[in-house]
Amino acid sequence: MKKINDYLNPPKILVLGFAIIILIGTFLLTLPIATENGKGLSFLDALFTATSATCVTGLVVVDTADTFSTFGELVVLTLIQVGGLGFMTFGTFLFILLGKKISLKERLVLKEAYNNISISGIVKLVKRILLFTIIIETIGATILSIRFSFDMPIGTAIYYGFFHAISNFNNAGFDLMGEFRSLTDYVDDPFVVLTICSLITLGGLGFIVFNELYEYRMTRRLSVNTKIVLITTFILTAGASILIFLFEYNNPNTLGTLDSSGKGYGALFHAVTPRTAGANTLPIADLTHASLFLTIILMYIGAGSGSTAGGIKITTFAVLMATFWSQLKGKEDIVLFKRRIEMQTILKAITVALSGLMIILLVTILLSITDKGHHFIMYLFEATSAFGTVGLSMGLTPELSSFGRVIIIFTMFVGRFGPLTLGFAITRRRTKEAFHHPKGKIMIG
Repeated sequence: MKKINDYLNPPKILVLGFAIIILIGTFLLTLPIATENGKGLSFLDALFTATSATCVTGLVVVDTADTFSTFGELVVLTLIQVGGLGFMTFGTFLFILLGKKISLKERLVLKEAYNNISISGIVKLVKRILLFTIIIETIGATILSIRFSFDMPIGTAIYYGFFHAISNFNNAGFDLMGEFRSLTDYVDDPFVVLTICSLITLGGLGFIVFNELYEYRMTRRLSVNTKIVLITTFILTAGASILIFLFEYNNPNTLGTLDSSGKGYGALFHAVTPRTAGANTLPIADLTHASLFLTIILMYIGAGSGSTAGGIKITTFAVLMATFWSQLKGKEDIVLFKRRIEMQTILKAITVALSGLMIILLVTILLSITDKGHHFIMYLFEATSAFGTVGLSMGLTPELSSFGRVIIIFTMFVGRFGPLTLGFAITRRRTKEAFHHPKGKIMIG
């Protein structure tokens, strides 16, 4: 009889580990000490919040600041940090402190968690990830604390600074501003906007990219993966900023009443946050349809692989665009930065993109059935936000029925790992075909 350990491949360990963390967080949030009213959250609301925090999404059915006590807020913050970096990172760090050896199985799980190519140097990578995280979050928290100190007592400002720095570096989007208003009070504040945008972007690049940038001073080389992430991130951010600036320029409910610099900060923030943070400085429901649709596209794409972000990932999007362009030009090979992309990578990108699209469409249909009476774009927006672990909402989430909340919980969970990881966790190991069928010709287009 096989041992249980034989059935637990790396994807299964990741999925089960996150599920256990979510359940622990759910239990803690149901405790009376977790809420301001001393009653605790209902099980479903606690499960929704714990899933949203652990999957670093940011969708909420209750306002974080108005509902939770300090204990409850710290539970949410801990879930965000553990969910963003991964429970295996903390487990490995604990093993290192205790002087224990990291086994091959644990190295394989870490490889899966960070979507790394090999297990070589994976423990050293974990150490650097923790160091990067501490440095970046501390710098962000310090800047935000100084800025918030002008609006609130210094103790509260420091607490707010660290909460929002951790939340946004991990691309979670939870906030303590109250009344579901997120960071709308700071729409034209350069200190808050630029700091939060930097935290979101750095958290969304991916830890493998971080590591390569750190080693660049010695190697003077960057992989194709890192080049794709950096350049595509810049193009998407710059392009989306310009488009949102134009789409919302005369909208009196968003950028219309701001001066030129305020419009620029507002457009930049909303270009960055859909990939995939969830904080907002503009009221989402008041955006033009063009901006809403652009936001949906950005949420679907997401950020870098092996990062705290969700979506189909920038690299997937870049491979699909390169494939599209090569087919238009009649080229046989798909080439990026003078490197030919393997067919296996292309097929995986297509699978990830189509899987994500099918999940979003299915969730949109289900929400339109379970929660009738809203505009279609609200269902599509909420479904994409949950799958991309973004956290932006047009206001539908707090009004969801019990069935609707369960659907979004499942979608956030799937979105955190990606459909492929969950698929590998559920199905058996893939085997090679014993024989190949004859080729069949199909007319396309």
